[in-house]
Amino acid sequence: MVFRYGIFLIFSLLTVPIAAQPANIEPLVINGCGIWPHARCPGADLRHANLAGKNLAGADFSGANLVRADLRGANLAGANFDGADLTAARLTKATAPTATFRSAKMVGADLEFARLFRADFTNADLTGANLEAAKANFAWFRGTRLTNANLQEAKMFTVNLRGADLTGTYRRFAVFQDADFDGCTNCPTDW
Repeated sequence: MVFRYGIFLIFSLLTVPIAAQPANIEPLVINGCGIWPHARCPGADLRHANLAGKNLAGADFSGANLVRADLRGANLAGANFDGADLTAARLTKATAPTATFRSAKMVGADLEFARLFRADFTNADLTGANLEAAKANFAWFRGTRLTNANLQEAKMFTVNLRGADLTGTYRRFAVFQDADFDGCTNCPTDW
């Protein structure tokens, strides 16, 4: 009998509604840029911004200054970073399928464990970037500068590396299955 009441008491406490957040909480806005999905922030100044874990799916950050921005674990699906400056940005474990980084400056950016399926890095500068264990299947790195980048354990199935520069990259256990290396400088020859 006591056991039944104990179970009933625990169930009752677990089903008590949690107090809702106050209605006066404002959404995050940094330098006029709303931090939410599909935000329109071309050219925004987001240097050193803490955007870790934010949902920025479909947002437009083209030409934005995101130097040293923290985007760890952020949802960047379909976001536009074309021409943006992401120098030394932290994108560890970011999810960015179909995001575009065309002509973006990503020198020293940290993309460790990032999910970059079908992302477009055409003509981007990823000099010294860390893509360790990143998954970039079907991504475009056409004309991309990956000099001295860390590609250790990166999974790059069916990627386009035409005209890319992989001089000095660290590629231990990297996978380039079915990659297009046409005109690629210092790309692996044994694939």
